[in-house]
Amino acid sequence: MKKYNLESFELSQAYLFFWDKLEKANYFLENVLDTVDEPLDGRLLQELMKSPVGDGGQWDMVANLVEKYGLVPQTLYPDSFNAKNSSIMGSLITTKLREDCLKIRALATSPSATTRATLSAAKEKMMREIHLILTLMLGPPPSPKDKFTWEYYTKDGAYKSLSITPTAFSDSLADKDVLRACNGANVHTLFSLVNDPRNSYLSLLSVSRLGNVWNARPITYVNVDMPTMKSAAIAMLRAGFPVFFGSDVGKYSDSSAGIMDTELYDYELGFNVRLGMHKAERLMTGESAMTHAMVLTAVQVEDGKSVRWRVENSWSDSVGEKGYFVMSDEWMDEFCYQAVVAPEFVSKEVKKVLELEPTMLELWDPMGALA
Repeated sequence: MKKYNLESFELSQAYLFFWDKLEKANYFLENVLDTVDEPLDGRLLQELMKSPVGDGGQWDMVANLVEKYGLVPQTLYPDSFNAKNSSIMGSLITTKLREDCLKIRALATSPSATTRATLSAAKEKMMREIHLILTLMLGPPPSPKDKFTWEYYTKDGAYKSLSITPTAFSDSLADKDVLRACNGANVHTLFSLVNDPRNSYLSLLSVSRLGNVWNARPITYVNVDMPTMKSAAIAMLRAGFPVFFGSDVGKYSDSSAGIMDTELYDYELGFNVRLGMHKAERLMTGESAMTHAMVLTAVQVEDGKSVRWRVENSWSDSVGEKGYFVMSDEWMDEFCYQAVVAPEFVSKEVKKVLELEPTMLELWDPMGALA
């Protein structure tokens, strides 16, 4: 808003949504090509086919999309019906991709010994069909390579017209001296901290075959303890930046009241049953995983310790307090798994982890859940 002297401003979510669906479809088909020797009923193929174009995602996927496609103002590509109600479109594309998976595998094992070039040509035809579905249901988005013309009025009432490409526009928003886009900082330098007590702290984690843009930035996490994660989140908030975080939102949560608190329900009092699994055990048994991404917008600190957090959710203004939740610090300890931070808010020791070789987790690992 400062950059363009605007009263209010919103980026187009539908623009990245379109390209995310397209890239996830391509990522899935590339994985299919890469796994033709794997059994169809094996765990890997079944996991790949479970939700190839889900609406969720990880932070590195956002960075990949912005890097390749840039950003556009919401007025240039506003939300359509199917962008806000994506289940039918997602179901259609998922069904088609599963069918395409069978076709590719049949071609790969045909007696004619199909070459990789033939398989790639078949995949490209499938991708053109996916592109057509997305275009018909969401509308054609601005081209990332062509300039768009954005006409707007400043908060002083002056008419302005800007002709720029989506990538150049996103670069203009990342200027640290003006408006900081996508979580309040440079999208390309932000990275994920996770708290996974199953694995060693100060280690780099990644998830096999999880992503959206093929051969782009991989999904990586720096595994830290909760005090480190909370310290970085507090520093981000104090600097005026909201924090993207992933958690298991359904646990000890009341969406109507907008409360997330480990003391919300007393199962021992009601049923004389004590539930005592710790965080690592919940991950190991499938009891917990990242299920939803939200944004930290404020924190209450008393005597140098965080007490509770204000969370902005995406489930409309009718949930919580006009879309906002209050999260206790204890709930964050138990059910928060990820926070996206800028490098200047962590120690050199934490930043150095990004240089390590990652420990590769399987696709079905809880850390592979799409928030």
